[in-house]
Amino acid sequence: MLFWIFVFLLTRQSGLTQGHPNLLSRAATEASCDCTINSCRTLFDIVWGCLATIFACTWVALHQNVPDPNLGWFSLLMRKLRMMLVTIIAPEFVVGFAARQFASARNISKKFKVSKTHGFFCNMGGFVSEEGHPVSSLKQLPAYMPAIQKIKKVDIEDKSKGDTLSKGVAIAQGLWFVTQCLARLFQHLPLTELEVATLAFAVLSVVIRLLWFHKPLDVQQPIIVARSEVEINPLQEEDITLPNDSITLLDRIFSGISGDHDYYHPISSTSVPSFYSIEIGTKKTRTLINVAGVLGVGSIFGSIHCAAWNALFPSMAEMWIWRISSVFIAAYPALTMLFAAINVWAPYNNITVAVLWSFMVAGFVVYPLCRLFLIIVSFTTLRALPLSVFVDVNWSNYIPHL
Repeated sequence: MLFWIFVFLLTRQSGLTQGHPNLLSRAATEASCDCTINSCRTLFDIVWGCLATIFACTWVALHQNVPDPNLGWFSLLMRKLRMMLVTIIAPEFVVGFAARQFASARNISKKFKVSKTHGFFCNMGGFVSEEGHPVSSLKQLPAYMPAIQKIKKVDIEDKSKGDTLSKGVAIAQGLWFVTQCLARLFQHLPLTELEVATLAFAVLSVVIRLLWFHKPLDVQQPIIVARSEVEINPLQEEDITLPNDSITLLDRIFSGISGDHDYYHPISSTSVPSFYSIEIGTKKTRTLINVAGVLGVGSIFGSIHCAAWNALFPSMAEMWIWRISSVFIAAYPALTMLFAAINVWAPYNNITVAVLWSFMVAGFVVYPLCRLFLIIVSFTTLRALPLSVFVDVNWSNYIPHL
């Protein structure tokens, strides 16, 4: 409720409406600063602050699964760049991935009496057998859990490139950007479209970091664990292999979104997929997590962009590109998850399946274009900004003084 109130206020205060051709020049005279270091900010300050925040939200915040130990440095770099690109284009799906891993880690922690860090490490392929295969399925865990329980939490955290302090500082960085935007809102100072887009990333980044707070960061090498002498839950032969030619790129994309990795089998692999998490509960339960996570977060991400509905744009074309793209970004994840939920809970029907696939395939083309349009417009609008944009927040208003 508080979030939607904030969006409403931001919409009211975000700028002037685009109904008059002289709005830009008129707005430029409404507020200004005396160009001193205490009251002004430059265009470089705005762009640099936004780019640094976006980088922290898309590169630094990523907690990837353990990669294949045979990958070289260039392959590892490209792997993270691809993940960064996915986060920029569809950050809400990364939040859904983080939510699935959090739920799975919590389930493992309760079921096997280990820490959430142990649970995350299982999900990210951090434990491998003596043969080099990830211990990353519920059928494997009972046989390897005695060895996993002997590994201390601090030993796992020692492999992480980030500790509690650094993660806390990273969360504080995202909250600080949100605080700056709120301060400008309450002092009736406009935000640039780039700042609104960055605000959306900052909000989602805080959510991602909180979900992955107990997940080790940038682990490159797994921990080898031995199988117990007594096999609690023997693995079945049909779970070991799967013809590689049956796995398509479309299968990997949809499995990353839905969380159902039916094609993946740990015993025939040396690492887990990029968006992998150990399955918990039934397929309906996993779908519910996706619906709640992706739908809610996707709507928030798009709604923040919609909050700049009445902002000042240099041209009508840029205004309508921003508005249409924002609405689509806000609506598409919700409609996709709604159709997916209907497909799971409703009886199997060829019509619903055809509608779902048609909608998702069309969205895979339109959605990235809308994200690209929002990014482009965020920068093109910087060419003509009102002087009030360069007025800095007067923080002394919030400091008690005589």
